[in-house]
Amino acid sequence: MSLTDETTTIPVLDDATQSIPAVLPDRASLATLEATDVSAWFGTHKVLDRVSLTMPAGRITALIGPSGCGKSTFLRILNRMHELVPGASLAGRVEIDGADVYDPDRKLTDARRAIGMVFQKPNPFPAMSIEENVLAGLKLTGTKVASRDRDDLVEECLTKGGLWKEVKDRLDAPGGGLSGGQQQRLCIARSLAVKPRVLLMDEPCSALDPTSTRVIEETMLELAQEVTIVIVTHNMQQAARVSDQCAFFLAAYGTPGVIIEHGDTATMFESPQDQRTSDYVNGRFG
Repeated sequence: MSLTDETTTIPVLDDATQSIPAVLPDRASLATLEATDVSAWFGTHKVLDRVSLTMPAGRITALIGPSGCGKSTFLRILNRMHELVPGASLAGRVEIDGADVYDPDRKLTDARRAIGMVFQKPNPFPAMSIEENVLAGLKLTGTKVASRDRDDLVEECLTKGGLWKEVKDRLDAPGGGLSGGQQQRLCIARSLAVKPRVLLMDEPCSALDPTSTRVIEETMLELAQEVTIVIVTHNMQQAARVSDQCAFFLAAYGTPGVIIEHGDTATMFESPQDQRTSDYVNGRFG
């Protein structure tokens, strides 16, 4: 079923639970995410116009472009967060391995479990311990893990998030007491706990120092072996360092955002087809 251009009704989370395995998925379960003719509105203001993009399995796709061109809106549409905004509406289609993310028979919790999200500002639950933060996503998505597997899951997710060695002896310490970079890695670990097949990251390093940024980038490169990643970034050096492909978004004054050009990252930076792409990646505007 396609999305409509009417405001989407938000399903209510139910009490159903689903068990998950105690290990992260292997490479065979990596997912391809595909958006087709996606448009978006806030009220009557159109912010995206018929955006189509394939985000390949096991690759890092960077969404680049100046502020206000719809990158973050597009990212939020991919896991059904756009519809949480009052008055927001959308049209088009989003599929994960051919399955419609917006199928009315598909639970919202299923979409959020399959397509995780890490935000620009680290948002751990400050009163919860580090361990409780990692496991919090299980409760939010109604996912069950056997008690005997929880310690292993916490260690695995913190390891994948690049944080285990730093916190393994203080798992009961408040998550809000960590540094900014550590908090962001804790949020990554929390997202991994529900075994997503895709991880969306909205400028995850914009509030971090260079050292923390480097660690997050190393974490992303390692995670791409097991999770498909889509990242919004304004940092062109970061896009060049971590992504396999880029999509350049642009919105001319008074018009909605569109993809001007997309393709292999090296090609986009070294020999783009559109002069506007060349101007942006070389810092001549934006």
